[in-house]
Amino acid sequence: MDREAYARGTSVYLVDRVIPMLPHKLSNGICSLNPRADRLALSCIMEIDSRGNVVSHRIVESLIYSDYRMTYTAVREILEDKTPELLETYKEILPMLEEMEELRQILSEKRKRRGSVNFDLPESKIILDEKGHPTDIQPYERNIATNLIEEFMLVCNETVAENSFWQEMPFLYRSHMEPDEEKLEKMEQFLRGFGYHLRKKDGEIHPREIQKVLREAEGKDEERIIVRMVLRSMMQARYTAENTGHFGLAAKYYCHFTSPIRRYPDLESHRLLKKMLHGQMNEKTAMAYRKKMPDMAKHCSERERIAEDAERDTDDLKKVEYMEDKIGQVYQGIISGVTNWGIYVELPNTIEGMVSLAQMDEDYYEFDEKHMQVLGRKTKKVYRLGDRVTIAVAKVDRRLGTIDFVFEEE
Repeated sequence: MDREAYARGTSVYLVDRVIPMLPHKLSNGICSLNPRADRLALSCIMEIDSRGNVVSHRIVESLIYSDYRMTYTAVREILEDKTPELLETYKEILPMLEEMEELRQILSEKRKRRGSVNFDLPESKIILDEKGHPTDIQPYERNIATNLIEEFMLVCNETVAENSFWQEMPFLYRSHMEPDEEKLEKMEQFLRGFGYHLRKKDGEIHPREIQKVLREAEGKDEERIIVRMVLRSMMQARYTAENTGHFGLAAKYYCHFTSPIRRYPDLESHRLLKKMLHGQMNEKTAMAYRKKMPDMAKHCSERERIAEDAERDTDDLKKVEYMEDKIGQVYQGIISGVTNWGIYVELPNTIEGMVSLAQMDEDYYEFDEKHMQVLGRKTKKVYRLGDRVTIAVAKVDRRLGTIDFVFEEE
């Protein structure tokens, strides 16, 4: 079972199913936090002060008994909407939920102060019918409840990583390097086109500068384009045997600890920590683990990429399927990409299609890479990244996985 879990490296979340890393009986049964049932766990218990500093912590084998199984929607309605019937149903744990929300704000503010970058690019929520056909596609709602869990997991992962680093134990870290010079230059040039500027110090950029630009772009037409471009300029996070820090989170120490059922690096972290807790991490064991950690880090990083590609591909497939019966329908969208062969337009529901330059009117259009725009020689029309446009769906090809748009005025 362990060999198979390692081979998979991670659970894969496709549109219509989950391919679990561990057998269904474990991931959905024995290891699942069902209400009113005892569950064995490994806990990181932290004491956090009013400025978000972890003043003390301990990692212990523990027992969890869940009183309630809640949804993100219910928690959001309690904390934001103050829905009376939910306040009554959960009155027993209401003070705890309010305290959790207070801590969420403290942790979020602390991360902002140090320059941690939030990439809130909307993911797609694809609704399928019983036959697997997409009936609706909309941006996935991020809210106060999802952010609450994110903040708690982030501080937990950081604390565990720092603990392991100072104990000098073999470990799998989650590392994120700063962007390379070439990508950084392209990103700066791109941002200048929108009127945003990044300050450098000694030729290097602090994540706080990127955070500042993303905050300035918040709520504007070009926000999604800016976030996507910054994301593309970043190095990909990966697993490493050495602690090199996490640039995007502006964290000195980071690891994955919170999802041992669905990610192998987390599972391995739990094993290593348990060996430390039980005094089994002698020099011989530590040497054996140190020897295999680089290969494990490389393998888990590769499996993560494969899973992400599969998830993205199945999302794209369902988006194409959803648009098949929308030929001729008109939508508002934002120009999300420009190339020398076409202009990409993203709709509010996250679906993206392309307007082919060859299919546009008799004017000759050319791509201006420096300013990331397309120019019409005769009409002098300019299509820039972030521009709002009106398009009609012209053609959808499920076999090729393409969606073709035309500008409505054409």
